[in-house]
Amino acid sequence: MEQTKYSLTEREMPTSWYNVQPDLPEPLPPLLHPGTKEPTILPPPLFASELNKQEFSQERYIKIPEELQQIYRMWRPTLLHRAYRLEKALDTPAKIFYKYEGTSPAGSHKLNTAVAQAYYAKKDGVKRLSTETGAGQWGSALAMGCNFIGLECKVYMVKVSYYQKPYRRILMETFGAKVVPSPSQDTQIGRKILAEDPDCPGSLGIAISEAVEDAGGRDDTYYSLGSVLNHVLLHQTIVGQEAKKQMAKADAYPDIIVGCIGGGSNFAGMFLPFIPDKLKGRKIQIIAVEPQACPSVTKGPYTWDYGDVAGLAPIAKMYTLGHTFVPPPVHAGGLRYHGMAPIVCHLHKLGIIEARAEYQVPVFRSAVQFARAEGIVPAPEPAHAIKVVIDEALKCKQSGEKKTILLALSGHGHFDLGAYDEYLSGKLQDYEYPKAKVEEALAKLPKVER
Repeated sequence: MEQTKYSLTEREMPTSWYNVQPDLPEPLPPLLHPGTKEPTILPPPLFASELNKQEFSQERYIKIPEELQQIYRMWRPTLLHRAYRLEKALDTPAKIFYKYEGTSPAGSHKLNTAVAQAYYAKKDGVKRLSTETGAGQWGSALAMGCNFIGLECKVYMVKVSYYQKPYRRILMETFGAKVVPSPSQDTQIGRKILAEDPDCPGSLGIAISEAVEDAGGRDDTYYSLGSVLNHVLLHQTIVGQEAKKQMAKADAYPDIIVGCIGGGSNFAGMFLPFIPDKLKGRKIQIIAVEPQACPSVTKGPYTWDYGDVAGLAPIAKMYTLGHTFVPPPVHAGGLRYHGMAPIVCHLHKLGIIEARAEYQVPVFRSAVQFARAEGIVPAPEPAHAIKVVIDEALKCKQSGEKKTILLALSGHGHFDLGAYDEYLSGKLQDYEYPKAKVEEALAKLPKVER
């Protein structure tokens, strides 16, 4: 059997992040101030100055500071795997590769931006970061990043995930973070929501509002976001740059690239470095996969909306289900955001990438099939992408086409075994797209005349 793992040396690790903005066929719509509705930067009291520069930069490559490169070398470069055993199980002529980010200390891709954001915050002299987390992967990563850099960390964890995934909370606390279920009693917006709905399961939009309120009320604190914003996607492009080099070592190039999207950072980090090739005429099918219970790109309108429930964050042009929408409590907690990264939305609107939505029961069926073939239990989030990879590989079986498929496997599911238990015991259920609740939320979109 041929080599199944393709590695890079430390010297081959990218030393710059790739910024897609100079290569976009049309410029991104601006961020808008939530009050004036005029173009704005990221709120200065909340974000590090360097992150604001990166958010709007037109430089194609942005240097990764040497101090950060040294931290990255704790787990980077990560391996690219050829999924021979899965290919055999599917009896497909397709070649399946997956880039596995679950070997980072946090267990996912999130650490790539967490250490960068903590680093730039420390450079600005703050002592503390506040953030939100859905499934707990981002909170775990920022807790570790703050620990590595020397900052305090406060995490507002979506309540349904806080109780579904206690080991994620314990991991965050092990690295020194303070974690509370959101909505919480620690903020004005949290107390207001709990007064109206004591059983509210929470959402990323609510948790973002709490974290933003926390940071806005203290001079020693910045806010940190694990997805959606341009600079977050930028930091993740180290993944796709490595993947391109590793695919070259395997003498292969992807016909199809597949990844899950919640806020957009993990998949964007994989596919963005391939965008210049596609714009030059290379045929690449780029498929973003989201849950049927929270299908922002596949069923939401492309319009202006707040990034959080309280309307404290800037307004972005994106596919959205409405900033007040609270998704059903699917186990893919990291995919329960009402909107999507503006860059991902922009590329979808231009027809450069496509999107699909999947139900969680067939997603877990695919995840178990992958685990039994490849020996890796995937997180519920990238399991959505695995479902589509298997679908595409089976299409190749039917047609006889020998396509090459690249999967963004963003993290492991070791803290998600409760969800696997529900699936294996037949208790897991699918959630339909809650059309009425979405329509109610969309009625509250901000009025923007642009």
